[in-house]
Amino acid sequence: MTSFIKSYLNLTSRLLAISLMGLLVGCGTLQKSSTNNLEDLSEEQLLRHTYTSAVDNIERDAYLFLPRGYDKASSYQWPVMIYLHGDGERGDGKDDLDYVMAYGPLYEAWVQKRDLPFILIVPQLPLFGRDGPDGPSYIQNRTKEAIPKRLEKGVPPHNRDLPALTIFGAMQGAVVDELLPDHREYENKFGWKRNDPDVVEILDSILKTYHADADRVYLTGASEGAFGVWHYASVYPERFAALLPVVGYPSIQQAEAVAKAGIPVWTFSGGRDSVVETKYFFAGMNKMEELGATIRFTTEQDMSHDVWNRVYSRDDVYRWLLQFRKP
Repeated sequence: MTSFIKSYLNLTSRLLAISLMGLLVGCGTLQKSSTNNLEDLSEEQLLRHTYTSAVDNIERDAYLFLPRGYDKASSYQWPVMIYLHGDGERGDGKDDLDYVMAYGPLYEAWVQKRDLPFILIVPQLPLFGRDGPDGPSYIQNRTKEAIPKRLEKGVPPHNRDLPALTIFGAMQGAVVDELLPDHREYENKFGWKRNDPDVVEILDSILKTYHADADRVYLTGASEGAFGVWHYASVYPERFAALLPVVGYPSIQQAEAVAKAGIPVWTFSGGRDSVVETKYFFAGMNKMEELGATIRFTTEQDMSHDVWNRVYSRDDVYRWLLQFRKP
């Protein structure tokens, strides 16, 4: 058992002592047990949640991960994490859905078999024409053979162990007062904003169907998914307990909305990132700090755009999220 799960278990057992129930903390929860052995917990499950998109009225699937120990007969309400992927993992929500497994919390929980104590909701952003002749090469040239696979025994080498990228050049400094690039046209045409309100409608369906805690819903995303985090959190601030956007910064208006709603944020950038440069984060971060927000801003100076490989493989980000509930 990882030190993270042990710590989370200890905390959970102190806060949620329930009479007539044995305490078992696989994946950070309480389950009925007569033996107190982790082997008695139900196995983790990866399901497809089918829905009809409000954007185009087309049936699509989102991945739904139920953690080890989830029991539909139990009254325990699990925390929920919604993960919004980056630009390169979008697809048709059917045959393409496995692309969302490339990295992030679902990669950690399903491929790397980490005991993360969350119900994970992972929708897929439509292609919106990004696979056309003018689309990026990383979408045109991707292959399903390259998607990480869950092994029957053991786990594959972790993404974080890939050789460090050096093609991005020297680390780049911050320019606090530089104007932010205007992403509105892109987001309206290709981003998670165009997919609104699918994410919250999927969330509502999961909350009604599964033992999920509406007061512990966490929103995270990487790259384009991080910009999606800022959009959804600023439009639906009452839905989320905390945010973890990775290599994506807010507009001033989004930063202000999230800060005024009192949503805690931990955001990450990469010092070598030439795609989403660190210097563009500071205007939003300064606005949130000015408004008294609970905020952490971490720059991984030695990394480029793939900061997510390091962030989602560590334990402290999950611990940090789990300390928050909606007010």
